Amino acid sequence: MKFLPIVWRNLLRRKIRTIFTVLSIFIAFVLFGMLMALRAAFSMGIELAGADRLMVLNKISIIMSLPESYGDRVRAIDGVKDVTHANWFGGYYRETKNSFANMAVDPESWLRMYPEFQLPEDQRKAWIADREGAIVGTDTAKRYGWKVGDRIPLEATIFRRPDRTAWEFNIDGIYDSPVKGTDKTQLFFHYAYMYEAVRNTPFAGQVGWYVIRVDNPDRSPEIAKKIDTMFTTAPAETKTDTEQAFVAGFAKQVGNISLITQLVAAAAILMILLITANTMAQSIRERTGELAVLKTLGFGDGRVLSMVLIESCFIACVGGITGLAVAWWLISMGDPTGGFLPTFYFPIRDLILGVGLVFALGMVAGAFPAWQAGRLRIVEALRRN
Repeated sequence: MKFLPIVWRNLLRRKIRTIFTVLSIFIAFVLFGMLMALRAAFSMGIELAGADRLMVLNKISIIMSLPESYGDRVRAIDGVKDVTHANWFGGYYRETKNSFANMAVDPESWLRMYPEFQLPEDQRKAWIADREGAIVGTDTAKRYGWKVGDRIPLEATIFRRPDRTAWEFNIDGIYDSPVKGTDKTQLFFHYAYMYEAVRNTPFAGQVGWYVIRVDNPDRSPEIAKKIDTMFTTAPAETKTDTEQAFVAGFAKQVGNISLITQLVAAAAILMILLITANTMAQSIRERTGELAVLKTLGFGDGRVLSMVLIESCFIACVGGITGLAVAWWLISMGDPTGGFLPTFYFPIRDLILGVGLVFALGMVAGAFPAWQAGRLRIVEALRRN
């Protein structure tokens, strides 16, 4: 008598019950995948943040600026390799709903600081040479149908021009990144272009924040302390921290999404574990007599136990692996919010975790029913039936 066909016949014994159990597991793991992508999106690249990069902000708030003159003083500190700065622009494309991250930066130092933003060499040179030029991430370019050579307007919300509200930019380049999870929705343009329009306003000579690269990440706390001490008595005091800490703190402003998603995923997996275990236990109770006959024919306790575990793992794998595959496909279609979650993806680490949970679900759900089946006494089982 063959072994696996018996397992298959047992699965088909109650087709409706098996189908609904598989569907329950399928939905649970689709939910798991979407929740992990949501967690990655709200983490906003915490794991990608450079360990050797520090953020220098105004001590009062990120919305408060810092003097442009701070850059040279920071650059002179021992251990600082490079310095760049950025201003949050806050513009939108045609309608307020078309908002995305756009910043005024120094092109050359910005690209040195963030090598993950990759541009073809000709586009990089064109952007550096074009005062009204801008580069944009592939995701935003696709969203609005922009291409290199286009001239696009952005309506200003903070830095308004004296003659008009719209700023116009030449799309000199479209950046991409081989690093999974990199934000490809941003637009960067020349700080010098913005400065020309605001030089006679309170914004003149001010930058939003500095980003610095240190020669040794182990020295980051020491260098951060030096920077903040340097500006203790200055009109604009600073708060310096690692880029990872800054990104993590920014993400937590909307709540501990990581913990919330993990708790919801854990609740879903636990619920499905109970459902699957109950299904397997019920199936074993229905087949008590048949299991006794199999033992009479020479099936040992180990063989019967293995048969039940294989049945449980098969149900879990069909539902779970299919659920993860569908979740991967849905997530690969991109941000479902149209730009609100720029780093929406399914981390490989979480995908591997999901596969592990599938097998663990099958083993745990089938463990007790398999143990019951393995220790079944032939005489008692036949007497029950």
